[in-house]
Amino acid sequence: MDAVIPQVVLTIFGIPITDTVVSTWVMMVLVIVIAILIRKFKPEAGEMIVETILGLISSVMPENVNLLKFLPLLGALMIFLLFGNTFSVFPLMVSPTANINTAFALSLVVFFAVHFFGVQKKGFFGYLKSLATPIFMFPLEIVSQLSRTLALTVRLFGNIISTDLIVAIVFSLIPYIVPLVMTALGLLTGVLQAYIFTILAALFIAAAVEVETTETERRALKQELEQSS
Repeated sequence: MDAVIPQVVLTIFGIPITDTVVSTWVMMVLVIVIAILIRKFKPEAGEMIVETILGLISSVMPENVNLLKFLPLLGALMIFLLFGNTFSVFPLMVSPTANINTAFALSLVVFFAVHFFGVQKKGFFGYLKSLATPIFMFPLEIVSQLSRTLALTVRLFGNIISTDLIVAIVFSLIPYIVPLVMTALGLLTGVLQAYIFTILAALFIAAAVEVETTETERRALKQELEQSS
């Protein structure tokens, strides 16, 4: 149970700081340092990373959408997850995403981002109308929005915590070659979960954006039919 519940490692001004928070701070510093080094010494590597993320996003986003608009969010999300899902391989560190609070926070970011881009694309009332067409679908749409946020949280948290627990158990039983194999499997799982989470986030955003695209095409077709008649 102690492996699942975040452990308090220090207190700052009476505020308990858990091992997950400390690992997140260390990870953020590491990511920033790596980003600075890449920008200074290997800018072509940074371009390759950006192109790779854009390639992943483009596979699920509509063709007529400006992908650079979503790159800051989805790119930062993927990089955070790549490090956060695999950070337990470092001594004394834990995976930030093995904390359900972190997984839920990331899912909330996706939840609000979907509606932000939807409203930005179609306007508040236009986007609300798209969710409530026909009107009886609105309650179901709300349930769907909430349930997929919960699903994102549980999927990410469950996969990362289970992998970390398996590695810890195997290491305590067979502290030699097998834990190395399990650690490699954990790294693969972490990378895979980062990919899945980011792609799902892109799909949800694409669905919100495609509402505007489909509506525009429908109106254009209707006007064309009216003119021809």
